[in-house]
Amino acid sequence: MSSPAAKAAAAPSLMPAEWEKHEATWLAWPHNARDWPGKFAAIPWVYAEIVRRIAAGETVRVLAGGQEAAARRVLDKAGVSLERVQFLDVPTDRVWTRDSGPIWVRRGGRRCIASFRFNGWAKYPDWKRDVRIPERAAKALDVPLLDTGGAVLEGGAIDVNGRGSLLATEECLLDPAVQVRNADFSQADYERVFSQMLGATNAIWLGRGIAGDDTHGHVDDLARFVGPRTIVLCEEKDSRDANHAPLQENRERLQSARLEDGSRPEVVALPMPEPLFFGGQRLPASYANFYACNAAVLVPVFDDPHDRVALGILAEVFRDRPVIGINCRDFVWGLGTLHCCTQQEPAQG
Repeated sequence: MSSPAAKAAAAPSLMPAEWEKHEATWLAWPHNARDWPGKFAAIPWVYAEIVRRIAAGETVRVLAGGQEAAARRVLDKAGVSLERVQFLDVPTDRVWTRDSGPIWVRRGGRRCIASFRFNGWAKYPDWKRDVRIPERAAKALDVPLLDTGGAVLEGGAIDVNGRGSLLATEECLLDPAVQVRNADFSQADYERVFSQMLGATNAIWLGRGIAGDDTHGHVDDLARFVGPRTIVLCEEKDSRDANHAPLQENRERLQSARLEDGSRPEVVALPMPEPLFFGGQRLPASYANFYACNAAVLVPVFDDPHDRVALGILAEVFRDRPVIGINCRDFVWGLGTLHCCTQQEPAQG
């Protein structure tokens, strides 16, 4: 008789949609002050609010790596209950768990972790601890670790509807010269990986990402599934802004796109905040970087007139849970916000 792990390895896999029921959310406690030069002091308090909101409906697994005492002090001062907070002694280089953390799939009736490699977005040198997070997570929870053949893939580079369709950008994954994740990978190679490892047989390719994104085009800053058939897509109405043309082109692509069943998706426009700069650098501020957890949809806001509009739009498409703004004006100086720092673990079954 074959083992459960062998059965899981032989079966097809599927990555559930983010809005489906979670067992937990994975975070890494912030400790690398170089990610927020001059603003780091505010970041643990932003994390305290994130943990508070997520823990209202699921476990929060915190990769502490020597930071547990510091994290407990902050959470205690912020009045956050630790009843649903689990600290794991897993060291990290940085906090962007969406990209380095465990990408969960269901295979053969079991939850598994796909062992995609992480290489610092093919840009940064500090990834030697982060690359081991999936392996250590699988060991900590005693779940199968699925072989991906060594493919590099970040969670922020994809978005799925849990039914067989996936969003990605050509800028991030198919550019042959800039931040190349997998040398010699073609579009067909990526689509084979999407199908085999994530159950996404239908890839929808967008073009370029937003200005200020140091990942070179992550899709989670511009277009997201909010239901099996609905996609929110960022829109920049100012024709002088660097985001106007690429977002308009992406809208044209989605207008001709098909879902896994051959139908066309419903596309809902989501505004962009006003351009945000710090130290002369354009920051990747985007409402599309929201995170859908069990208790709420957490949306980055930026003290911007468009905040209320974006929250209202997302409240219309997520009617089964509250939509809550988290102030990320300081947080985005790290070149990421709420979706970038979270990774969902699907519920059992």
